[in-house]
Formats: sequence, structure tokens, C-alpha cells
Amino acid sequence: MTLRLGDVAPNFTAETSEGKIDFYEYLGDGWGILFSHPADYTPVCTTELGTVAKLKNEFAKRNTKVMALSVDGLESHKGWISDINETQQTEVNFPIIADEDRKIANLYDMIHPNSNENFTVRSVFVIGSDKKIKLIITYPASTGRNFDELLRVIDSLQLTANYSVATPANWKHGEDVVIAPAIKTEDIPGKFPKGHKVIKPYLRTTPQPDL
Repeated sequence: MTLRLGDVAPNFTAETSEGKIDFYEYLGDGWGILFSHPADYTPVCTTELGTVAKLKNEFAKRNTKVMALSVDGLESHKGWISDINETQQTEVNFPIIADEDRKIANLYDMIHPNSNENFTVRSVFVIGSDKKIKLIITYPASTGRNFDELLRVIDSLQLTANYSVATPANWKHGEDVVIAPAIKTEDIPGKFPKGHKVIKPYLRTTPQPDL
């Protein structure tokens, strides 16, 4: 069954490069990113895992843990991690799932329908503290993922989960946000005391409320 936004992310236990892990226990009460890779020793994914390792503090600021997945085994993962650390000048600091039986890949619908049946597509799932799926993005093999964009999206998701706002195009942390249409204009001052602008009756903005 295809997973959709708002669905509960399926829990699983898996052997990883950091031992056996229960996904829900690993996430605790925080947020999570689960992202898949076609195979170990692939060039684009080598740069991606190195980038994620370097962003550990940024994910930690957002109470977000990362877990990667590949259909290769633990011994292969160990060798690949050594290559990542060497070539990307970092230390891989998150678990990589060894999904040799493709159980988790199938659970999250990560097997590429138009490619090798053994390859997972390069998918990203952002999972909220309520264990529900907040974002799904799938990339082609030729295009590296933009992890700055994933950090931006997590900022938006965490903000909009707590306030009646949405974030406009290209929004970044610290910029003005859009007030939800359900909020009546006359009620805005009580809910958003930092002020607001009425551009159109349906388009009202206010400074980011949690700053």
C-alpha cells in the first residue's frame, strides 16, 4: 500500500551500522528523516551521506534524527562508511539500515518500479513527533538531494504545527509568514501581537510568531 502524507509511519526493527534498532524508539518524542539509497558505493549517495553527517548539529537543533537505508548488508555498509568518511572529510554519525530482504523498502514503497527490482529509489520521508508522515520527496538517481531544503521544510513543518500560519514560497526561518485563512481578520491582533499586513482579504502576513 502506498504511503501518503498524514499516514502513520510504519514502525520496524532493523539491523543497522549501529546495531539493532527499533525505529520508534530511535526517534523517541522527536522528529525523523528516513532516506533511502539504491546501493552502497554509489557516487551521488556518497556525497549525500557525507553532507548529512556534517549537518548533525542542524538536525539536533530541530530535535530531528536521521536514518539511512540501503539494500546492501552490514559488511558492505562498513566499507562504504569508511569511504564516505575519507572522501567527504567527515564521520558518519547516524545508522544505515541493512535491508537485504527489502522488508523495509517494501514497507515504505521504496523499490523503483522502472528500474532494477533490487534498487530502492532515492526517497525521503520526514516524520513528525506524532509519528505521522509530513513530507515525501523522491529524487532520480542523477540528482543529489538538497538537505538545506529539507532543513527549511522541517522549520516550516514545526512552525506550522504550533501556529495557525503557513509559509510562503521560498520562505526561510525568520521571514514573515502567511496567516491561515480560517483566522478572521478582526481576530488577528489577539493571536499575532507582533502586527500584520492585509495584502488581500485572503492574503495576510505576520512576523514569524515563535521568534
